[in-house]
Amino acid sequence: MGVSLKKKILNCRSWKTNALLFLPDPANPIKEGLAIFCHGYTAHKGDLLTWASRLSEEGLPTLIFDIPGHYMGSYNEVESFEEFSNYSPSLFEEAYKVLCEEFKGFYPLYEHYIDPGSLKLVLGGHSLGGLLALLASKLPLFQSIAHKTLIGVGLGMGPLKGEHVFQSSFFKSTINLRGQLVSKALAPEVVFPWIKAQKDLIELENQKIHLIVGEDDIVVPKDGPLRMKEKLESQGNEVVITMPKRLSHHQPELAGTYVKKVLKEEGLL
Repeated sequence: MGVSLKKKILNCRSWKTNALLFLPDPANPIKEGLAIFCHGYTAHKGDLLTWASRLSEEGLPTLIFDIPGHYMGSYNEVESFEEFSNYSPSLFEEAYKVLCEEFKGFYPLYEHYIDPGSLKLVLGGHSLGGLLALLASKLPLFQSIAHKTLIGVGLGMGPLKGEHVFQSSFFKSTINLRGQLVSKALAPEVVFPWIKAQKDLIELENQKIHLIVGEDDIVVPKDGPLRMKEKLESQGNEVVITMPKRLSHHQPELAGTYVKKVLKEEGLL
């Protein structure tokens, strides 16, 4: 039978955003866990295809979804940045509900696997998506789940001084183009300062977090992952950094191998 794909719609606020659900072959062993991922700024869920396919082939049901207002994923709009900043992490909640409902129908003999007390939940994403996953982990629904693993690919603290690489003349034309791939409310000059502020202000505790950043990632400063690790560990979290030699910020699909490796080491696969 192999892995089964299901097209889903996540409903949150006025948003209706696309998602793909990867359900492992029920004839093979099913893992006692679920994984949910979202993509980075101006991108789409296709960037995460290798993540979802590798994990579902290992028996872990996985859902990937598009961020609202990102035209590469679906033609919907975000009316205000305030709404986006306040509620976009809640998309992980909606994804979780959809994933649990589908799990019950597809694997009726394993329904006990998704009991909050025993479920091993993975929340993660690339860049902006990884940040949203960290923020989502604080939502009440996920507080009841004892075993969580958070994954941020291409995620680290921004530069201490000077302009961000995306603000440089080298990237000016690229950002002009990419800025047209999202709703006007999500313009780069609005989103980038917000991302920086969220990283500076983030507060988490008792979480297990994996940061996967390539040595050739020119968007995340060389010391960015370490500074984020130090910040999060000071709050009582367990943080592990993986730094492959080749994992460009613009090639998140290559991270599938490392995401799989991290979860194998965690005993989820």
